[in-house]
Amino acid sequence: MIRIAHFSDLHYGTKNLTEADRCFGAAIDRAIALGAEAAVISGDATDHGLDMHAPAAERLLAQVRRLADHCPVLMLQGTFSHEPPGTLAIFRLLGGRHPVYVADRIAQVALTAHGEWLPSTSWCFDGVPAGARALFSCIPTVNKAVVAATVGAAEAAQAVGEHLALLLRGYAPAHRAARRQGVPTIGVSHGTVFGCVSEHGVPMAGFDHEFTTGALFGAETQAFMLGHIHRHQAWEQESRVGRQCIAYPGSIGRFHYGEEGEKGFLLWEVDADQACVILEPTPARRTIDIVFEGKPDLDALRTAVTQQDIAGAFVRVRWTVADEDRHQVDRAAIERLLEGAAETKLEGRILPVVRTRAAGISQLANLADKVRVWAQVTEARAEPLLACLQALASQEPEAIAERVLRGQEVPDGGECLDTAVTLPPPRADLEPALSF
Repeated sequence: MIRIAHFSDLHYGTKNLTEADRCFGAAIDRAIALGAEAAVISGDATDHGLDMHAPAAERLLAQVRRLADHCPVLMLQGTFSHEPPGTLAIFRLLGGRHPVYVADRIAQVALTAHGEWLPSTSWCFDGVPAGARALFSCIPTVNKAVVAATVGAAEAAQAVGEHLALLLRGYAPAHRAARRQGVPTIGVSHGTVFGCVSEHGVPMAGFDHEFTTGALFGAETQAFMLGHIHRHQAWEQESRVGRQCIAYPGSIGRFHYGEEGEKGFLLWEVDADQACVILEPTPARRTIDIVFEGKPDLDALRTAVTQQDIAGAFVRVRWTVADEDRHQVDRAAIERLLEGAAETKLEGRILPVVRTRAAGISQLANLADKVRVWAQVTEARAEPLLACLQALASQEPEAIAERVLRGQEVPDGGECLDTAVTLPPPRADLEPALSF
């Protein structure tokens, strides 16, 4: 039996440095305390390409070196947008007490009884290496662009899945041979399992995903350690090869609002015929979402704050308002209510005014007809407007202004001067253009 600490999706970068380093550092401390005999980082150690002198790179190197001083480390190539090819090469040179193996090609690697990594020269060993304590089959991120160049973009995802299923079945004989010799077998990869759930609770269903659980179990390893999905989840089965388990540890920390589930790393105990895994939590930041369907209600927000412990939490308040009401949101008052939070993020969604044009209005012969059509579209009363229009056409402006100032009605003007009372308010969703 071998005990392995499995970390994934560290996402070291400028934005994530504080969260990633606090959580990964705590995870390493815990793995050492639990007596991990090997460590696996299954992709996306970085969030993007990093200059090696950047603070995020320096902290990641220091933490991996600290881990390598305790046990042998295997690092898998992750998503190319997060870990550009070549990013992991420097980790081979850390010089810890134990070696770091960088799995950036499809291959097998044996961990020897002396704590050394022994890689295969091709995709698979011809036989179980002498002195092997555990056998790892590594499938780093597959470049779908290369496949697309061969089979076409529309067929690339399906082709990748089919080829990976064949590859996994191809590893099965080597794993059977290892099992007969009492050597634990472990698969390591970075990708999406059909039907898994994202950190935001969304099922990942589609034809562009790399694996099915059936294909992963078909490799006949006892443990399959995955990266890429930021939510911890696992699948188990009892089969003729023993107890098999597939699992994502999820991201090491909570990097976005709305992420569900606990964050941590996995502690595996893998034998030749069984695997057990448990999640060890990390001190990931707490995030709280407070959502309003309309304008934020400060009383409701005050109640939510008293019901939840926001001290030290990362709080996001979201709301949806019409465009004309956007200035009624008191952002300063919201921030005052959330003063105890570590971070406050205010997100307002603005619904734009929908303007409806009266069809054919520009072709009408006179202004009175245009007013009638406009009133019909907006469901306004046309009579007061027509009365005002008549007054403007038949009276001198000075006379109209004088009567307005004296508060008198204009002869033949009807109720045109009392529009504040008699006219209905304009509808926000109907504001047609008049072409005069």
